[in-house]
Amino acid sequence: MKRRSTHWFPVVLLALLAALTYWLERSVQATLPKKDGSQRHDPDYYVENFTAIRLGPDGQPQSRLKAVKMTHYPDDDSTHLIAPHLYRFSKDKPVTNIRSKTGLVSREGEHVYFIDDVKAVRAAYADRSELTVTTSWLHAEPDKDTADTDRPVVIHDAKTHITGVGLHVDNKTQILQLHSRVRARYDKTPKS
Repeated sequence: MKRRSTHWFPVVLLALLAALTYWLERSVQATLPKKDGSQRHDPDYYVENFTAIRLGPDGQPQSRLKAVKMTHYPDDDSTHLIAPHLYRFSKDKPVTNIRSKTGLVSREGEHVYFIDDVKAVRAAYADRSELTVTTSWLHAEPDKDTADTDRPVVIHDAKTHITGVGLHVDNKTQILQLHSRVRARYDKTPKS
């Protein structure tokens, strides 16, 4: 009996080494990308010179998004925009619009990112002049009626010029909050 176990010992040892080698190869080897096209970032459709209007419960327009070109990518369900222009409409409040060179809309449309030469304008109303905000990047949430950036911003109207870094805008309350490095200049006489 002792003689048989000594004969099988090298076979069992080789089998264990083979299993260990196989396991090490599988765990160390990088996962190769699938070649079925699922990892590609190719558009499935595009639309040129489009306008999309979102209506409220009362049937009135809440927002309008226009762009020179919209390209949709199915792998991450993102929508890329060239020259986007978003208008926000609200009862008892002035129209606000945001435009930039490029943009990105999230999967469900709840987030819109404006990129490069962003300009947001709140129309003049009552005794207030037009207000303009410029920055290089802006994240808007149309359903919440808010916008944010962590980049330098310039805000001006007929009497005020403000610069700072970082901004939160709540269009419902008409409040702008600057986060840091704020400098302001107020002119008594409005610019013409």
